[in-house]
Amino acid sequence: MESHVTVERQPPPDPYDDAGRLLTERLRLLRRRTGLSLAALASVTPFSKSTWHRYLNGDHLPPRSAVEALARLAHTDPGALLSLWDAATREQVSRPTPPPPQPPAPAPVPAVRSRRLRPPVRALVALAAMATTVAVTAGAADVLDHDAGAGPRTVASCRGGGCQGALPSSETCARDARTERSAARAAQVVLLRYSPSCATVWSEVRTRVAGAREISIRAGQDELSAEYPGHRSDGYSSPMLAAADPRGAQACAEVGGRPVCTGPAG
Repeated sequence: MESHVTVERQPPPDPYDDAGRLLTERLRLLRRRTGLSLAALASVTPFSKSTWHRYLNGDHLPPRSAVEALARLAHTDPGALLSLWDAATREQVSRPTPPPPQPPAPAPVPAVRSRRLRPPVRALVALAAMATTVAVTAGAADVLDHDAGAGPRTVASCRGGGCQGALPSSETCARDARTERSAARAAQVVLLRYSPSCATVWSEVRTRVAGAREISIRAGQDELSAEYPGHRSDGYSSPMLAAADPRGAQACAEVGGRPVCTGPAG
């Protein structure tokens, strides 16, 4: 019975494959020949102790000047070392670079709109607020999160106009926020929130209703709103409006086509 053995010829090794490893070994030998510690080596060259550690450990390819400096300290001709350094440099350049990791998908960013209300519109808004503002009912009580007391006072990351247009979750303003007004309809509750440290107001909604939502805050003639498409990861607050005092501010939200507004803070 015949047996067949297949022998595959391996290509000859590339003389530069191990150039970096060989250069590291030669540099270690030279350092031992000098009798210098890493700290002493750092004191007589432009490279720090930790940098020499990385070079002699093979973590990084040293620059040409470091190879020449070590050869000079060991009283040896740097020619052979520099030939190895050239080969290691070519080897490093030819090595394929792994693709950079893909960044995680960013969270959905709400579309923020800003507008200045004209006097007739303000009148209609106030009328709509009176029609839609109702007392918090027993059916919505489990949706509304009452304040458990102001959080610990912290240095605000912004204040007043510097916060305007930002979401409260991206700043420290939510930490000392308090609820000034609330309005409820079925399983949807709208809160008017005010931060004394940031001097801002905004609207928050608590809801179990699915669907796109628009959350807005109004103060004086200014209004800011955020539109969310209705994903589960979407936010539940409007941008912030600068307000030294919450009086006159009004919070509104429309979820699944059902609008709810608080009355203006008094």
